[in-house]
Amino acid sequence: MLTRIKHLATKLAPRLIEIRRHIHAHPELSGQEYQTSAYVAGVLSSYGLQVREQVGKTGVIAHLNGANTDDRLLAIRTDMDALPIIERTNLEYASRESGVMHACGHDVHTTVGLGTAMVLAELGEQLPGSMRFIFQPAEEIAQGASWMVADGAMENVTGILSLHVFPSIPGGSVGIRYGALTAAADELEIIIIGESGHGARPHEAIDAIWIAAQAITALQQAISRTQNPLRPVVLTVGKITGGRAPNVIADQVKLLGTVRSLHPETRAALPQWIEQIVANICQTYGASYEFNYKPGVPSVQNNPALTQLLEESAKEAWGSDRVQIITEPSLGAEDFSCYLDYAPGSMFRLGVGRADQPNYPLHHPQFEIDESAIVTGVVTLAYAAYKYWQESYGHR
Repeated sequence: MLTRIKHLATKLAPRLIEIRRHIHAHPELSGQEYQTSAYVAGVLSSYGLQVREQVGKTGVIAHLNGANTDDRLLAIRTDMDALPIIERTNLEYASRESGVMHACGHDVHTTVGLGTAMVLAELGEQLPGSMRFIFQPAEEIAQGASWMVADGAMENVTGILSLHVFPSIPGGSVGIRYGALTAAADELEIIIIGESGHGARPHEAIDAIWIAAQAITALQQAISRTQNPLRPVVLTVGKITGGRAPNVIADQVKLLGTVRSLHPETRAALPQWIEQIVANICQTYGASYEFNYKPGVPSVQNNPALTQLLEESAKEAWGSDRVQIITEPSLGAEDFSCYLDYAPGSMFRLGVGRADQPNYPLHHPQFEIDESAIVTGVVTLAYAAYKYWQESYGHR
């Protein structure tokens, strides 16, 4: 079957590159993926899949019927949205939308998802169970997955697979990560409330800027002394606003930031821990505060069995020398984690690094990929899907 899957994927390669370049040239921002979703739906329909549009606002779901000899339902999720970045690649298929670019590889993800559906639809034999292909909007704003779930994308799903491009891994190779792949990312707002006064008489005022500085410093120092160093926490205050004039002591300062962590138990304790430090500092200096903590997406925790399925599929398809075991997680966030509340899943890294050329990072205006990686992704996912039915993953 692997030989058949490779043959089909290789045969489809020119079409897949054409699809990827079309999507790359017509990027759409999060929640605005109207043309992309219509294009995706058209491709899927032409291969005989049952398609639902406008799922999760601008998402698409496609169903590939199995032989119904197995009641499991395997899902494959890819994302479709682009970023507000001015492209500087000078490619002939560069973005035609001013200020919008596929700089995170979602054009590749969408193409790999389509290619996997096309290959499995053309296998010539039904899989024992059914497949669901989820084409998700709005990953970049970490909302699309929850929109899709709310519209029933995970109903009856017993396992889910996904991928993300990685320019530091050579094109044609695959990265496998067991356990935590990405971090939970939450949002933080702290408002320090003091009393204004004349800059010449600080003792008659309560300086919100100085107290905010104490809070920021204390939080950063406390992480290194009170949090388990083997369970990392990264707290970043990315925006500070406050003050009225150079000679007026500020009565209010707003701090906005993010809090990232890998372990669910650590994450659960962070809001109270942060607020207690802020409260103690404000009380010491006579200030008050407002504290708002907004949970974002959880960390992606790859299921061991499904990660092993991906590793074995990639090694059989490409050889052990083209499969890297990733030893460290990323502290970036990925809303694929939202699906994992409903079924076990795993995401792998698809290498897209180009040989003997600069490989710019994700979200860079000159980000580009080795297009041969598309077939690597399609074969890996399609063969993993085939093998899923040969084992007992996700049996109810």
